[in-house]
Amino acid sequence: MQIELMGSLRTIQTFIHLAGLAQIALVIGSMMIPRILNWKAALEEVQTLIKQMFWTYAAYILVINLSFGLISVFAFKDLTNGSFLASAICGFIAVYWISRVLIQFFYFDRKSFPTGIWNKLAEAVLVAIFLLLSVVYSIAFYYNYQQL
Repeated sequence: MQIELMGSLRTIQTFIHLAGLAQIALVIGSMMIPRILNWKAALEEVQTLIKQMFWTYAAYILVINLSFGLISVFAFKDLTNGSFLASAICGFIAVYWISRVLIQFFYFDRKSFPTGIWNKLAEAVLVAIFLLLSVVYSIAFYYNYQQL
């Protein structure tokens, strides 16, 4: 049982590390979203306060994604140490990404999505990453929860 648990632990740690790299890649890729979706033109009609709040929220999301990525890359062992804090962090990250998947399919107006093969491919890749992140952190949460 202990050998099986250790093998699972190494696998979970590897996936958390890879998930961290994926989140950092998402942050880098997110830098293109304002240009692709032409945020500048879309926000010209909006009041200054609303525009400022929009950019603030976008920055918060970017920083949260980057923080999740950096924590996962550099502290993947701490995220699987079976502590309450590890459970809470992994659970929070899992809920965050599960929420993102649900927003993608149940909230966003799909009629206004950019068209074209590259945009559809990019969306498929993004959704796959969101799903992968949801699964990885859910498993890590469950692993830690079992250790409590």
